[in-house]
Amino acid sequence: MTLTSAPDLATPPVRRPFRQGMARLRRDPVSLGALIIILAMVLAAVFAPWAAPYDPNATDISVALEASSWAHLLGTDVYGRDQLSRIIYAARIDLLIPAAATAIALIIGCAIGAVAGYRGGWLDHIVMRCVEAVMAFPALVLAMGLAAALGSGLGNLVIVIAVTQVPTYLRLIRGEMLRVRDMEYAEAARTVGNGDGRIIFVHLLPNCIPPIIVQATLSLGYGLLTMATLSFLGLGVRPPDSEWGEMTAEGASQIVTGEWWLFVFPGLAIIFTVLAFNLVGDALRDLLDPRMRGVK
Repeated sequence: MTLTSAPDLATPPVRRPFRQGMARLRRDPVSLGALIIILAMVLAAVFAPWAAPYDPNATDISVALEASSWAHLLGTDVYGRDQLSRIIYAARIDLLIPAAATAIALIIGCAIGAVAGYRGGWLDHIVMRCVEAVMAFPALVLAMGLAAALGSGLGNLVIVIAVTQVPTYLRLIRGEMLRVRDMEYAEAARTVGNGDGRIIFVHLLPNCIPPIIVQATLSLGYGLLTMATLSFLGLGVRPPDSEWGEMTAEGASQIVTGEWWLFVFPGLAIIFTVLAFNLVGDALRDLLDPRMRGVK
């Protein structure tokens, strides 16, 4: 007679990460709202030709500096261009450039930081001294200097933002690699004869992914803010391309004459998007960090 053990009813079922994340979002309406804002911005950028009511570059002097109305919900600028259409099309640049810069910085920073943290010694010393030299400059000042040296252009903006973000990823992954390189599974991988490259990028680096995801989400907001600042100062996107920072700069000169909508609406787009990325990053940290799972 074969005896079968009864199921352990005291042990709760293991919930999948997606279901666990959705459960946390339902308990945290602020993070859920932030995620909705990001999704709305992404959808608006993707479907801009259908979402925008007008051509963003079409001018109509007869309706220049018109306040909010049914025809132009967010008003028009000094050339009669529809503000809502320009903000929607600007979302393409304001989301794509930070995303591309973050991806480049993540790949370069993680690769160098993983190797330096695993190997240690003189290589780690040289890499960290170079990182400290770069981080000695405030990130925004460094970005302004690079932007002025390289000139305007979307490709140059990607390079500038990526350079300011690489040290963050490098330090983060180096610290994580110092933590995991002496763990049991790392010793086992070395024992069976794996090379350093395979140990670093196959066995150790995947265990450092959670903090990378969180940092990447936060970096998207920082990259957007950096790009908007450079465009506001005239070092980033130039007309006729629409960009929230550049639109804010155009509207700043009209505040004294009462055309407040030229400054307020692009500024709100920057504020809400950056805040949404920060809130989602904070929620991901709570979800992916085992030490935070029992806090909320």
